[in-house]
Amino acid sequence: MAPTVPLALPVLVALLAPGSVVASPSCDYPAHLWCSSQEIAVACQAESRCANLSRPAAAPVELSLFYESLCPACRWFLVQQLFTAWLLLPSEALSITLVPYGNAEEKNVSGKWQFQCQHGPEECLGNMIETCLMHEAKNFSTYFPVIFCLESGSSVTKNLEACLQVYAPQLDGGRVAACVQGDTGAELMHRNAQLTQALDPPHQYVPWILVNGKHTDELQAQAEASLLGLICRLYQ
Repeated sequence: MAPTVPLALPVLVALLAPGSVVASPSCDYPAHLWCSSQEIAVACQAESRCANLSRPAAAPVELSLFYESLCPACRWFLVQQLFTAWLLLPSEALSITLVPYGNAEEKNVSGKWQFQCQHGPEECLGNMIETCLMHEAKNFSTYFPVIFCLESGSSVTKNLEACLQVYAPQLDGGRVAACVQGDTGAELMHRNAQLTQALDPPHQYVPWILVNGKHTDELQAQAEASLLGLICRLYQ
């Protein structure tokens, strides 16, 4: 007859085997409960064994882009850096706010807002189209590809219908046009003016980039050099 082995011995051998997890003195839970919660896994030093343990979701990196629709540097950043990063990153990693206004100026004439833009009336129209597009579409993943299409194409102001057909056929271009031509578009542009004027520090050029609500020369330079790399470093 084989010698009997005390029940505690195999358990001790298993716990001391290479790669095993040894519970800390503060762990008062049986092994089958070690992965039942984050707190217990930490107390029992078993986090590496609990592959299915849910972890708190990380906050997305928040990026705000203050830009002008016809500014060459703005168009390059939006098309080459921002859109690419948005495509490649998981949706929970990056939250984007677009504010088309830049170096424009506004004045109230007989109760109606009028705008002058750095690159002329065509730019004011482009800013208004993109602002109204955001207002009508609501959903970022719906309107951002359309704005990308406008900014990367031959004309920001003449390609709306073509870009809608490709990227958002469910949107009604007539509603966007009505917003542009009516009071709603002017009020939305006034809001963009207020957001731009409230920047601290005040913007000195465009594109003007805020990362997690902050603008520094270093963050701006990093975003323009490799936005994807910057977001990956900041996303925790």
